[in-house]
Formats: sequence, structure tokens, C-alpha cells
Amino acid sequence: MTIDDPARPDTSEAPPSDTTEAPDTTPAAGAAPAKPTTWSALRPLVLRLHFYAGVLVAPFLLVAAVSGLLYALSYQAEKIVYAHELEAPVGETALPLSQQVDIARKANPNGTVTAVWPGAEPGATTRVLMADPDVPEDTSLAVFVDPYTGDVRGQLPSYGSSGALPLRTWIDGLHRDLHLGEFGRNYSELAASWLWVIALGGLALWLGRRRKNRRALFVPEGGPASRRRTLSWHGTVGLWAVAGLVLLSATGLTWSRYAGENIGVVQDGLGGATPTLTATIGGAAAGGSSEHEGHGGAHTGGSTPQGPDIGLDKALDAARAAGIDSPSVSVVLPAEGKGYVVKETDTQFPLELDSIALNPADGAVLDRLAFADHPVLAKLTRIGIDAHMGVFLGLFNQLLLAALALALILLIVWGYRMWWLRRPGRPAARGAWRRIPVTMLLPLAAVTALVGWFVPLLGLSLLLFLAVDLALALVSRLRARSRTS
Repeated sequence: MTIDDPARPDTSEAPPSDTTEAPDTTPAAGAAPAKPTTWSALRPLVLRLHFYAGVLVAPFLLVAAVSGLLYALSYQAEKIVYAHELEAPVGETALPLSQQVDIARKANPNGTVTAVWPGAEPGATTRVLMADPDVPEDTSLAVFVDPYTGDVRGQLPSYGSSGALPLRTWIDGLHRDLHLGEFGRNYSELAASWLWVIALGGLALWLGRRRKNRRALFVPEGGPASRRRTLSWHGTVGLWAVAGLVLLSATGLTWSRYAGENIGVVQDGLGGATPTLTATIGGAAAGGSSEHEGHGGAHTGGSTPQGPDIGLDKALDAARAAGIDSPSVSVVLPAEGKGYVVKETDTQFPLELDSIALNPADGAVLDRLAFADHPVLAKLTRIGIDAHMGVFLGLFNQLLLAALALALILLIVWGYRMWWLRRPGRPAARGAWRRIPVTMLLPLAAVTALVGWFVPLLGLSLLLFLAVDLALALVSRLRARSRTS
């Protein structure tokens, strides 16, 4: 839904179809002219914005779509590429979790155990996460242990709460910032900032077209290759994909660099901040529950520098007894002054994301945080991010993301093809804003300014588009004057 430029009539020959324009309804001579509608006033402006945004932003969207498609497929690829590390033959009895941690620590004595992910199902290995100086920042070294035999199946860097392994981590970096660091994040934020504008603008243009049959709204036309048929496919596929594209844009902005900060401020102001589990012994301060927490060392039983420790196995049993009953859990080991944190990690619907903090001395509950008690905005943010990452509905979610990414790729290709077929691709005439009544123009300008401030890269790039448009207008006038002089 990127480039639609019907500034000139389509002269390509094509058989009549459902997308044929309705007969001209221009009033006869002497009749009163039809009263302009809101859409007739807005359409040229929407068309011009859709055109420029499509031409200039589409390359960024194309990169985001291709890398997003790869990321959606990376979950299943990861299971194949790292099958040896992730899977083990099912045995009769699993070793105590503390014993598996000891095995992992011996396999990598330079690492410091921070968290443990027990296998969520039979045949899954135990993932022991370690802080290790040889892995990148914000990344743990995962030691994969066969829970039945104690064999170490391998060691790999593990990134983020989803435990992305090297293949998915690399694709994630490509999608997020092109492996260019903070500067590269501007590309993905620019794409997310404009995606919803282009998608909704294209939807309005498609719905606003006159057609004889409603079927043409939802079903692309056939016939010989032409700009008309390309526009039909562009419009109908965009219509089916628009809701998903807008949601991808919104969820992508939630963790963007600039707009994400503004969204966080608004969310906090509306009381939608994500609550934090208090893991500090005595409850003096809030402690996080990240898998990168607990760099004070591995505690598998006996005593620690801060006092007695019931051990990893009893801590997990205590958490199970307290209601942490999901098969998918992460156990964060105590750091100085903090207790065990056991949290559910099953992001597939229905979500099981409760967490609990336990005193390492006796297993007493320090704090409990149920996902059901999160504010509505916090829940929606979490679900939206998980859906954007492809973990909310598992394989179905990943296939849906892949379909949306493929649809966006096709929409961009079709958009450029329409532009090429109608080269030089002249958009709607300049000065479209003058046709909009002042009573509509002023609120529209105010909303645009507000959105541009809230989504900074959208606002700055829109100013750039206006500058380019004014420059082209000035060049055109100078050429016209030189021809007449």
C-alpha cells in the first residue's frame, strides 16, 4: 500500500471489470454544481502524501519487511539448526536441577550462573545461563545440559527473554538496526513511523474509488497485465493486510528509540506501567526479574555470603507449591541481598506469566506478581510486543507475521510498478491543501503537528517531504519563467 498515483486517467486497454469507474456524474449544463464532500477535499492531499511517502519511505519498509520475514521464519529454523543443543533423548528420570547446574559450571568454570531454564517438555534440554566475559553485552552464555544423563549438549550465546540463539539474534539485529547500533535503529523507527500512515492512507484511497461492484473491493481482478490490474492487486491485498500492518507499526513503535520514550511516558501517566516484582530481602527496594540478574554466583544449596540457602531444587518446589505451575519457567538465582525469582515464561495464549520471589534462607514468599493484576495497558503492551515477535500464538503467529511481511513486499513492488507504468509518476497537483475548508484544515494541521511531535521521525521526515516538494515547485517555476523570457 505504497504508491498509488492515479493523477492521469489509465489508458491501458483492459476488459470491463468490477473495478471500472462508475459513469461520470458531472451535472448537466445549467444545473447547480455538486456540493464538495469531505473526502473530495481531502483526497488530493492524501494521494500526494501517499505518493511521496511511498516513493521515499518504501525502501526502508522493504528492508524491514524482508528482515521481518526472515525473523518470522527463524524460530522454526532455530529448532532445526540447534536441534542437538535443544533436544535430548527422553530418559526415565531427570537429574536434580542443582546437579545439572553443577555440571554446567564445571563445563564453563569461567562463567557465573545467573539463571536456569528447566526443559519445558520431555526431551528438552536444561538451559543454564551464565554471565561470561566472552559473550557480547546483554547476552548470556547458555550451557545446554541433558536432564537425564547430565551430558553437556553444547554452549551457545543466548539473547533476550525469548532466549534467541545466534541465528535468530543475528536476524533480529538486522531487522532492528541493520547491525549499525543506535544509529541503525533510526531506519526501523522511520519505517514503523510511516507504515501506519501509508497503510491507512492507501485504505482511504482504495475505499474512496468508485466501483460498480463491492466484490471488486475485496477480490483482485484478472485479465492481461496492466497498470489497472496491478492497482487492483495492490488495493485488495492492502485491504486484507491493513489491520495487521497498522498493528505491526504500533507495536514496533513501543520499543523504538524516540517514539517509544513518548509512548512510555503516556503509558505511565495513564497508570499503565508494568509493575515490578520486589525480590529484595526485607522488601526495601524493587528487584528486577531479568535473566541477566543474579551475577553474584551460583547457589545450589548450603550457605551463601548472605546466609543459608535452601538450594535451587527446594526453591523451585516452593514456587510450584505457591502456584507457579507453568511447565515453562525461569529461575533467577539470588544476588547479594536478593532472593530467588521464579517466573513463568509461557507467552503463548493463554499466557502464563506470573512470577514469585522467595527468601533463599527458608523459601518464604517475598513477593508475588500475577499477570492478571497488571494494568490493562501493560497487558496490551506485553501481548502486542509478543505478537510482533511471533511468540504470542506460536507457529500460527509466526506464519501470520510471514504472510504480512510477504504482503508488504508485494505491495511495495506493485506500487513501484504502477509508478513505472505511469512514469514520470506525477502525483496529484500541488496546492491540494487549499481545497480543504479552513474549519477542517486547522484541526488537521494541529493533529499533524501533535503526531509529528509524538512520533519525531515521522514529523521530521514529513518536513523533509514538504521541503522537497517546495524545492521542486520553485525549480518548476524558474523553468517556466526561463521559457517565457
